[in-house]
Amino acid sequence: MQKPLVGLNRGNIVRELTAGVTLLAIAIPLNIGYAQIAGLPPTAGLYALVLPAVVYALTVSSRQLVASPDAAAAALVASSIGGLAVAGSADYLTLAFAQAILCGVMFLALAWFKLGFLANFLSKPILVGFVGGLALDILISQIAKMLGVKIDSGGEFVDKVVDLVTGLGTVNGWSVLISVVALAVLILGKRFARAVPWALVVLIVATVAVVLADLDRAGVSVLGRVEAGPPTLTWPVIDWTMWLALIPSAMALTLVTTAEGLLVSRSYGEKRHYATSPNRDLFAFGLGNVAAGATGGFSVGSSTSRTAAMDQAGSRTQLPSLVMAAGTLLLLIFGTALLADIPSPAIGAIVAFAVVPLLGIREFRALWKVDRFEFAIGAVCFLVTLFIGSIPGILVAFVLALINLAQRASHPAIDVLASDDNSTDSLLDQAPTGTVTAPGVIVVRLAAPLFFANGSVFADAVKTAVSSAPTGTVRHLVVDMEAVTDVDVTGAEAFDALSEWLGAQHVELAFSRLRPDARARLVKLGILRQEQVFETNRAAIAALADPVR
Repeated sequence: MQKPLVGLNRGNIVRELTAGVTLLAIAIPLNIGYAQIAGLPPTAGLYALVLPAVVYALTVSSRQLVASPDAAAAALVASSIGGLAVAGSADYLTLAFAQAILCGVMFLALAWFKLGFLANFLSKPILVGFVGGLALDILISQIAKMLGVKIDSGGEFVDKVVDLVTGLGTVNGWSVLISVVALAVLILGKRFARAVPWALVVLIVATVAVVLADLDRAGVSVLGRVEAGPPTLTWPVIDWTMWLALIPSAMALTLVTTAEGLLVSRSYGEKRHYATSPNRDLFAFGLGNVAAGATGGFSVGSSTSRTAAMDQAGSRTQLPSLVMAAGTLLLLIFGTALLADIPSPAIGAIVAFAVVPLLGIREFRALWKVDRFEFAIGAVCFLVTLFIGSIPGILVAFVLALINLAQRASHPAIDVLASDDNSTDSLLDQAPTGTVTAPGVIVVRLAAPLFFANGSVFADAVKTAVSSAPTGTVRHLVVDMEAVTDVDVTGAEAFDALSEWLGAQHVELAFSRLRPDARARLVKLGILRQEQVFETNRAAIAALADPVR
């Protein structure tokens, strides 16, 4: 196991510390906003930046991935726990802690049993659709904050839209002004001075303006009193039935975080030339989530935007996460009074600005251009997540993943090479790599495992190839098995039926370049005899081409 903070040295420690201050400035306003999205007090978002961040930074294999609650996780928490308890209540808070602990246990199980591959079922279109649906739901709530319109942020998407439209008559002008200025600063700042923590600048300036102009009396909503003090160890005490009720949402959070987190971790490792360990990363996520649930935070995952910000700042270690944790702890102990007058429209603008890229507009446009079927998968996942819910969304995502997998597997690449030419040597020279043929011989190559989804497709392709040749000219059919890594029972039955059909056509079936595991499988299934194994060399081709044989 590698040492914590690998990559840190005297030459980069100042840069890493500076990046940590930048990360702190980015994380505090975002986590306050994400806690509000989740229906939790601001401290829940801040506590998640302390012990969970430290535990994760000291155990993860990635040198750059930042762990923190994000917008998608916050929306999942709100949508899943909202039906079990009233947002903001003590029971709601306890359920959020329990959910984080369940996520941690699931991450640890994935790491122990090396099951991170399950997240591969969440393909890019599915992730784009799922996260995009959550993002649009979040965006409606933030637009309401920016306009000063009160809506039920824990309701369904359609209800939120209706509340927003019907409440347009209550729009607060000062809230709109704060939001417009905040968005302008964030957009222009990102374009012309990325290194500046503009979110923190917006919060500070907006808070000063609210205090000096006494705008809270003019109807501008403010954050309010934030509880002071460091996080304390706790444990959620709930009925076992509630633990069971939280399992589906914890699974959804775990799978989405696994898919996104491992992808981001691997991509930055490859980009910056260092090794990562998926199972160790899952282990770190597990410890981080257990720490979050045990210290008053909520589920943590990978933060793509903050990881990208640290990469742009030149950070190549986990030291910035430790600086962020220390800074947040100091804020919780000494500076929570500074947070009370932060205007909600400014928070809404910051979160909305961070969420808009998650809508996946660019990704959907690219999918539409390159693959309409994958676009449809992403769109269906987007709509189900948006209008039915996050848990149905993740279930539909898995069903769509299986459909996509079956659809692709049922149309494997099947190469057919045949000839009635009398020159065997010319065929040997001209045949594609891995296949040779001769007069009276058809060579078929299946570039996939043979199983239930493609067995009949393969058999039909072979029958078509034989039937298309002039009657009586095909005497041998050779199946090139180099790319066939496995055969299941249904595929074997298709092979057996094909063998009988070939026998009726007086065509001899043989196999070439069998993999050892596939050979053993075919023998076990009873469809391969030793004399059917055909080695592809000139002598064998000549023998098969001899009409006397």
